[in-house]
Amino acid sequence: MPVITDRIALVDQPGARRDALHQALLACDRFRLLVADDIESLPEGLDGLIVQADIVAVSRWPSLAQRLPTVVLCDHRDSQKLLAAVDAGILDYMVEPVGQEALLTRLMLRAVERWRVQTSMLRDRDRLEQLNEQLQTHLSTLRTDLQAGGQIQRRLQPMPCTRLNGIEGDYWMAPSLYLSGDFLDYQAHGERHVLFCFADVAGHGASSAFVTVLLKALFQRWLSRWNARLPENLPARWLARLNRELLDTGVGKHAAIMVGVIDCHTRVMHYSLGAQMPMPILATNEGVRQLEGEGPAVGLFPDVEYPTYHCELPAQFRLWLCSDGVFDCLPGDNIESRLSALCEHIGNAESISDLKSSLALSDALPDDITFLTLSGFNDG
Repeated sequence: MPVITDRIALVDQPGARRDALHQALLACDRFRLLVADDIESLPEGLDGLIVQADIVAVSRWPSLAQRLPTVVLCDHRDSQKLLAAVDAGILDYMVEPVGQEALLTRLMLRAVERWRVQTSMLRDRDRLEQLNEQLQTHLSTLRTDLQAGGQIQRRLQPMPCTRLNGIEGDYWMAPSLYLSGDFLDYQAHGERHVLFCFADVAGHGASSAFVTVLLKALFQRWLSRWNARLPENLPARWLARLNRELLDTGVGKHAAIMVGVIDCHTRVMHYSLGAQMPMPILATNEGVRQLEGEGPAVGLFPDVEYPTYHCELPAQFRLWLCSDGVFDCLPGDNIESRLSALCEHIGNAESISDLKSSLALSDALPDDITFLTLSGFNDG
């Protein structure tokens, strides 16, 4: 047998009309029927009402419509009390219900079920509004934190347009959102060397930005410990150390990177690469060319040895390093065609500002984009 859980009140003044309807509805096994003389004497915990229209004041219909699912009974369709109930939002009614108890029962059960669905939807809506408000609060906090992180990240970068031992360093960095996964640094060591590092950490957001902070700390630490001996060995040694550091952190991040040392006395650049793409591009009076070199990304494979490459620098040169986000701004169907387009743009650019204008970069970037230039010696 079905379990009867719904409590329905039949509200009408005592008399033959109520008694007849009461007796007929008692045969229903779908709900438990209670009887009340007026709506003021209704017990607590009801699930629905069956109410005679002529015993409810017109002013009470709005509050009754919001209180419980209700079926209104009346003797005539043009009853003013019925019209008032419909205007208040009660849409279930029956005219001359005696003899139609089965239909009345179904009408009442449908009203109860619809009421429960609506109540559940309202609860869900309120809960969603609450969750949305919490989400907006969390997003606002996260946005503030990311903005603060972006400011700190920018403070860790070197000064642009800085001249170091005859080499001028300049850069432009544009994160796709608040934080960048790109990293760069250049510093003088004594009066002879300029060291630089350029990295593109895989991924976006805070985790990649945290790796750039680690790169800055390691770059600074190793630079302070270097004795200026054997500069040709320094880039490969640093990349091997960085590879171990990233693997030991267990953050699952890797980076494409270039580390270089410029000997300003011999005018030779020693460098090592870790999957740097695009390749470093050297612009001189003789033209534009990509530097040679290869090596795996740091943070992927243990016990990697990185080769060192050497490049003699002319009296006037500009070394260009770009993060791979620039590929999204170049024409072409493959890497080769886009690299060719990049070299053409760089060949026509005298500065980072010229390159930005040539590429027509917008404020909405699909990826982090960073440009770094190192230029010198400007003797001729």
